[in-house]
Amino acid sequence: MGAPCAACSLAAVRLLNPYVETLMEQALIYAGHSVPGRVRGHNEDALLCCPQLNLWAIADGMGGHQCGEVASALALQTLQAACADGQELVEAVHAANREILSVARADEQRGMGTTLVAVRFAGAAFSIAWVGDSRAYRVSAGHIERLTHDHSWVQTMIDAGQMSAEAARSHPQRNVILQCLGRDDQPLQVGLQQGSLGEHELLLLCSDGLTGELEDAQIQQLCSNAQTLDELVDQLLAQANEMGGKDNISCIVLGLDAAAPSVEAKPRGLLSRLFTSRKP
Repeated sequence: MGAPCAACSLAAVRLLNPYVETLMEQALIYAGHSVPGRVRGHNEDALLCCPQLNLWAIADGMGGHQCGEVASALALQTLQAACADGQELVEAVHAANREILSVARADEQRGMGTTLVAVRFAGAAFSIAWVGDSRAYRVSAGHIERLTHDHSWVQTMIDAGQMSAEAARSHPQRNVILQCLGRDDQPLQVGLQQGSLGEHELLLLCSDGLTGELEDAQIQQLCSNAQTLDELVDQLLAQANEMGGKDNISCIVLGLDAAAPSVEAKPRGLLSRLFTSRKP
């Protein structure tokens, strides 16, 4: 379904040859893919891979087949254009929201909306912006850290101490989100997190189709055991499908490339080597 997004483009395809960009003395490499899952017949998720802008993002559309696909694609197209014009990441997210609202009004497509999680790098430093329940994680060989905070009803219950995280995973209202692009009845709240990526860490962006099926510990284990970025993406999506695949599933993984190991070195997992780079 399309070609690998080795340049600025929207895609829902596997990145067969991760783009490599020099960042100081290291390189930022990535892979990503999106699948419909096992229940839905169409995919309302969209991926943005734009290494020229150091920009990656996932949008999870909602509002039905046509509305959801349009909203997620439009959000990422506008995000890319705004960043290319020099806007900061949060400003670009607001621009995407305005564009979705404008199209929805013009086409009388009420209910068109999308979540969004986006990251922009400057060297090893990054800024993450999000709306809704699409997430970003920082993962190392022994730890996984959620960098985003869901804009969801169950998360507010967890924050208030009225629900456990375990109970939230199976609650009937777990898919109710309180913020999304395209909602005109309240001000948009964009989450922002800044940090940096270490040599032995990776950054994961994903839609709730992944986290709805896999717990954080399962994600961390898959990250530890994979041999390449492509393999990791394939395994994350396959495992989420195996656990039910009730929603569209999307993820992008990024890391700082390390020097290639000696040919005599004992094979190690992805996070131990960080990373095996397959340069085009």
